[in-house]
Amino acid sequence: MRVRRLAAWTALPLAVTLGLVACGSGGDGGSGESDPNAAVRIEIAEPQHLVPTNTNETSGSQVLAALFSPLVDYDEAHKPYEVAAESITSEDNTTWTIKLKDGYTFHNGEQVTADNYVDAWNYGAYAPNGQNSSYFFEKIAGYDDLQGENPKAETLSGLKQVDDLTFTVTLSQPYSEFKSMLGYTAFYPLPEAAFSAPGELAEGFEQAPIGQGPFKMKGTWQHDAKVEVERYDAFPGEQPKVAGVEFRIYQQLTAAYADVLSDNLDVIKTIPTENLSTAGTDLGDRFLQSPASSLHFLAFPTFQEEFSNPDVRKAISMAIDREEITRSIFKDSQQPARAFVSPAVAGYRENTVGAAGEFDPAKAKSLYQAAGGPSKITLSYNGDGGHKDWIDATCNQLKANLGVDCVGSAEPKFADLLTKVKAKQPVGLFRMGWIMDYPSMENYLGPLYSTNGSSNYYGYSNPDFDRLLAEGASAPSEEEAIKKYQEAEDLLAEDLPVVPLRFGQNNFGHSTKVKNVEMDLFDRVNLTKIEAIR
Repeated sequence: MRVRRLAAWTALPLAVTLGLVACGSGGDGGSGESDPNAAVRIEIAEPQHLVPTNTNETSGSQVLAALFSPLVDYDEAHKPYEVAAESITSEDNTTWTIKLKDGYTFHNGEQVTADNYVDAWNYGAYAPNGQNSSYFFEKIAGYDDLQGENPKAETLSGLKQVDDLTFTVTLSQPYSEFKSMLGYTAFYPLPEAAFSAPGELAEGFEQAPIGQGPFKMKGTWQHDAKVEVERYDAFPGEQPKVAGVEFRIYQQLTAAYADVLSDNLDVIKTIPTENLSTAGTDLGDRFLQSPASSLHFLAFPTFQEEFSNPDVRKAISMAIDREEITRSIFKDSQQPARAFVSPAVAGYRENTVGAAGEFDPAKAKSLYQAAGGPSKITLSYNGDGGHKDWIDATCNQLKANLGVDCVGSAEPKFADLLTKVKAKQPVGLFRMGWIMDYPSMENYLGPLYSTNGSSNYYGYSNPDFDRLLAEGASAPSEEEAIKKYQEAEDLLAEDLPVVPLRFGQNNFGHSTKVKNVEMDLFDRVNLTKIEAIR
């Protein structure tokens, strides 16, 4: 998610007011002239994928944000504005006309046309292609015909090319927030060179994606090591102020932090929990904070019998002291979460989880025993994300408060954890994080909890929830949509397929060799603002 999208690292909390500003100098940690011919080095985890319609985690999203330019981005009020699009209009919220800006080219020289979007979206929506973000095309007419093992069609009936720079999108029902969706990774275009035949991705494309953004690939994806990009001089939008970026892949955040301190890495996107108390001293005004949209939670495999009873899930939630973990692990630098959506979006309510979100060990143990909860609980997490400390603390609480055996189980990489949970392999409870793809309550609810949601790895399905979500999506106004989304969120509180734990904020740092380092609500470094220092 986003996370955007699923988040690999432990992020820190979002100030409810979104009024948080960077500490110290606001990002300018050095003096001296900018060097437009220098490259910068930014920490990421190993991406799971680098195909836009298959990328739903934050590290892959960060790389693709360098290689592609979105149709829309978002202003300070979280409203969409056109970037690669010249205009996006609709008279009925059902048929949308998208006109592209002229002058965009792919990094191989191909002109960007309407067909590049139509072909990419059809590829993403076609079920046999197994794209992680296929769900995001669900609202387009004809999507159902592309699903199943033997689809009735290969292309979306709702996509029509009008001319080289114009295409229309007809939805299966009205959706007033469709323009906002179009800033998401899944809606990037693909060049003709991406396909070996119509609808077939060319072998090797993912190792060196060709986009139409401010940077182009330099070589190929070096797995578990780095992805390098260099400035694309023909990009018609805002040019970056650096010659390139090395996205350096780390398995441990502590190693990345040590490299920032020694100026061997320029940006660490998440300060490790064990360094939070000293980061201000270690980095001075190079320790920065900014609002984020992340929500972190523990997910239940509801398809497994031992976790199929909502009372078991509620008891586990009540046995977790969120405030204590906030104090002891995160040094009071984050906000406990008792809701399923972030304070970053309209419609957020402070305590939608209700009684299940309150720490009550006596009631938790009684409920757990009455519901026949398992005697042993496993908490799975990705070892490359800085999660061990809080996972261990959570296990200790479950042991003490429920009388169970609890162990943490680390997968080497976030991509490994996602692969296992997607295949429904038994991993016990598993940690997840979500960063919004676009600013809407629906984006926190649909992908994560709808029956066919792209990131519903826990097998949750409630027809009433799906119905309310659909009614909200087709509502004529934001206010009416929010009412339906809030009703849907209330159902999540009854069923509790996940335990919300924390809201995040960006806590990041940089070396003495860069300045103007900014991170957005989607856990991405702003690649057009960052500058290298001579």
